[in-house]
Amino acid sequence: MSDIIQLLPDSVANQIAAGEVIQRPASVVKELVENALDSGATEIKVHIKDAGKTLIQVSDSGCGMSPTDARMAFERHATSKINSANDLFAIRTMGFRGEALASIAAIADVELRTKRTEDEVGTYIHINGSNLVVQEPVGCNNGSVFQVKNLFFNVPARRKFLKANSTELKHIINEIQRVALPNPQVAITLYHNNLALYDLPKSNHYKRIINVFGKSISQHIVPVETQTSIINISGFVGLPKFARRTMGEQFFFVNSRYMRHPYFHRAVMQAYEKLLPPDTFPTYFLFFEINPANIDINIHPTKTEIKFEDERAIWQLVHASIRESLGKHNVVPSIDFDQEGSVEIPIAPVSGQEVAPPKIEVDFTYNPFEQEKKANTGGYKPMEGAEKPNLDNWEKLYEGFENQPEEKGEPIRQEEASLYTGNGVDFQGRNLMQVKNKYIITPVKSGLMVIDQKRAQERVLFEKFMQVLQSEAVASQQQLFPQTIELNPADSAILVEINKDLTCLGFDIRESGENKFVINGTPGVLDNASPEAVVEKLLEEYKNSPANAKEKVKEHVAISLAKASAISYGMELKEEEMSYLIDNLFACDTPNFSPEGKPVLAIIPMDIIEKSFFK
Repeated sequence: MSDIIQLLPDSVANQIAAGEVIQRPASVVKELVENALDSGATEIKVHIKDAGKTLIQVSDSGCGMSPTDARMAFERHATSKINSANDLFAIRTMGFRGEALASIAAIADVELRTKRTEDEVGTYIHINGSNLVVQEPVGCNNGSVFQVKNLFFNVPARRKFLKANSTELKHIINEIQRVALPNPQVAITLYHNNLALYDLPKSNHYKRIINVFGKSISQHIVPVETQTSIINISGFVGLPKFARRTMGEQFFFVNSRYMRHPYFHRAVMQAYEKLLPPDTFPTYFLFFEINPANIDINIHPTKTEIKFEDERAIWQLVHASIRESLGKHNVVPSIDFDQEGSVEIPIAPVSGQEVAPPKIEVDFTYNPFEQEKKANTGGYKPMEGAEKPNLDNWEKLYEGFENQPEEKGEPIRQEEASLYTGNGVDFQGRNLMQVKNKYIITPVKSGLMVIDQKRAQERVLFEKFMQVLQSEAVASQQQLFPQTIELNPADSAILVEINKDLTCLGFDIRESGENKFVINGTPGVLDNASPEAVVEKLLEEYKNSPANAKEKVKEHVAISLAKASAISYGMELKEEEMSYLIDNLFACDTPNFSPEGKPVLAIIPMDIIEKSFFK
């Protein structure tokens, strides 16, 4: 039998490596921009088309490369940042693995133009699917220009699973944010289909945050500054009242590198304990400076998960730093000694002065039974000659109850019998109870029905919005005082993209200057919802929606709008509101599931309840 183990060709090995390094267009943007930063660039320009599927171009003003270096950069394990294993414990550069360019060239059509300051001419290299097409001298500016075309052209299975342009664009914007925030000394621009999304000049951390997320965020954040022998922590955290229900403005950076760290995130959340509205997340931009020897950034292919040597101590420092910052800016509640009913601290007596014991006043005429009588009558004393309560014939209130059928000692309600027969249910007057302002519980024939109030309204609103989209019968409610909102460039581009579908749903939103929009009207079905809050939540939900085809844009807009407009957890509902919600839910075509396919209701069978008491 012949040998079956063989070495993979370099082109195949590069495609396999690309599966780890290059997951989507945003991965290419990340690797190229990080290389541009390591080259010492002070200006980086990113141009993309069709969310990076057609073209990704990254230009920098860095040091450039010689002809030999330019060719070697596309080889596997080629890097200028590591010479020995010890260098792994002192890494301050961004890209160091030496697989990025080789992986990109294996799955795309790549062109490079690069020139050093001391060279008279630059170098042009064209590589297609790991195959070198041409290398020749070329006239170009100092620095480097990478063009990546037709990503995944030779791996159709990978290209097929790319998401919609809006989703891929969102990931690219996230990567630009993660690079731009910790490097305010570098000017960065981002263009999508020739439309400027970001034009970030050189600045400091505070101004960079404002340029990325809009001027309004300047009123929402307070500074953090802590210096210790273990780590230096700086940055900004958001005020609790501006916390959002969706994540997206939470950033950790260590030595100017973005990282994810759930453990430190819990430290932040505990620092905000009892200060945040329910189910909300605070904004934070925290920059760590630490000795590279005390961290390991080489534990994950994307280098976003970082291991710290002394995580517990850093956890305490993060928690204390945020509490201190919130306390300095009067966010953490403090004792007010000027308010009425505050504790009076007695002044120490003069030496030799007699101290009088405290006096306790006692009402010896107090009669608790008199108070009980007043409570039972509500403090109301009927006038003489007033009509006495009618206590006759009270037995008639219970007539007919003895004739109702019973099962296991419990009467069967008539409406329960039709609950699953499709005949409709009249929930008016049913026994309804809200639990933790999140679930609605009502008895049914087989046990207890538990309904998720938020998902239930999402289903109701989604079907209403879909009916509007299909019938194009728009009912728009014009605002008496139109609201103006200012968005960051990324959200602005998305709103422009979906504005036509929002108009079909009853929105009247018009552009008013750069990244500014005026909300003149909203769908009538939103009732008293805040137009600004609905639009902001809609954009967040839309960016996170799993849209994967243009023809489904309207459906995903309806899903996002339903999620943004639905009542949130923590809201107390009156009995008639619960009854109205349940009536509308069971009038839906698919009441059992939310628009995203999550369960809306569950039945706890009676036998399970009974077994709980007879174990």
